This record gives sequence, C-alpha cells and structure tokens, in this order.
Amino acid sequence: MPASLKNFADLGQLRASLKAQQQERARADAERLQREQEEQREADLFRRSIGTVAPLTVPARVAATPLRPEPLARHRLADEQAALQESLSDDFDVETLLDTDDSLSYTRSGVGADVVRKLRKGHWTIQDQLDLHGLRRDAARDALGAFLRSASRRGLRCVRIIHGKGLGSVNREPVLKQKVRNWLVQKEEVIAFCQAKAADGGSGALVVLLNA
Repeated sequence: MPASLKNFADLGQLRASLKAQQQERARADAERLQREQEEQREADLFRRSIGTVAPLTVPARVAATPLRPEPLARHRLADEQAALQESLSDDFDVETLLDTDDSLSYTRSGVGADVVRKLRKGHWTIQDQLDLHGLRRDAARDALGAFLRSASRRGLRCVRIIHGKGLGSVNREPVLKQKVRNWLVQKEEVIAFCQAKAADGGSGALVVLLNA
C-alpha cells in the first residue's frame, strides 16, 4: 500500500509538470503572435506613409580614363632653370654699360635719359621686391631670374632688388651687389635701374624698371 500511494503521488506531480509546460508554451506562442501582429502593423503603417516606391534607375557604368599629365610639364621647370643659368653669365662686365653717376644707373639702349631721372625720384611706385640677403651666388641668381619672370608675367612695372651692402661678406666686400648689376643688364625685360633712395634701401638695393 505505501508503495502504491507513492506511485500515485509521482503521477500527480508528472501531470502538474506537464500542465505547467503546456501553459508556458501557450504563453510563449501568444507573445510571439502578438509581436508578429505588431510588426505587421508597423510595416503596413510605414508602407502607407511612404506610398508607392519605384526602384532607382542605376546608370550604366562608364570606365573613367584618367587624365594624363602634359608630357612637357615635368621638364619645363628644368628647361627654364637651364636657360636661366645660360642666360645670366657671371663673366659679363657691366661697368661698360653703367652711367658714371653716383648711383651707377643703367638704361637700355634707346631709352631716354629722363627715364633714370624719373626712376631715381620715385616716379614709378615699387610694386614688389626681392630680398637676396643671405643667399649664395647661384641661389641668388636663380631667385632673381625667377622673380623677374614672375614680375613680367604679372605685368609689374617697377620692382626693388635688395642685395645688401656686403657688410657680412668675406672681407666686407659687396660681391652680390656687383653680381646683381651684371645679371640685370642681361635680362631683356629690364630697361633701367638705379640705386634706391635712402628710405628704400640706399646702396643696399636697386630700383628696377621693367618693360610695360
């Protein structure tokens, strides 16, 4: 008898466990159904809000051909640099071309004497300047050539070249000062120059007039 009662008790517990499992599954199914219904309602609401949707038209793909650089662009600077060094000679003697005044002014052949007189009095406004202080000869020559080309392209009429007075040079000799004069008279765009006024640099600078 005790064994029989024990079996009945186990059977009751089993039935209770099965019933609990059925109830849990039913609850999970109800929750899942509720979520699906809510998702469906949200999807319907979204479709109604945006209306009819048409697929985007995708244009046909075209292979882009990369632009090739100009074949001569890479060599142009090197060519200009070489031409600059060839065109400005350090052996040129400018003394034969300079006027014998205190400022050792220069005018290209065919230019009237009044041009230097006006240049010395500040008739033309200085539009740009180049400072060669601290540069060695080759660097100064290249910088001067590049500056004059740029000034000519920009249509500048009057510029100032600051070469210094040579106080920091070996033996305190104004080597660059003489070189700048030599280089300037070799440039076709330079038609005149003279020593700057004291307020503009005095003996340490030149005021240069360029072709219009």
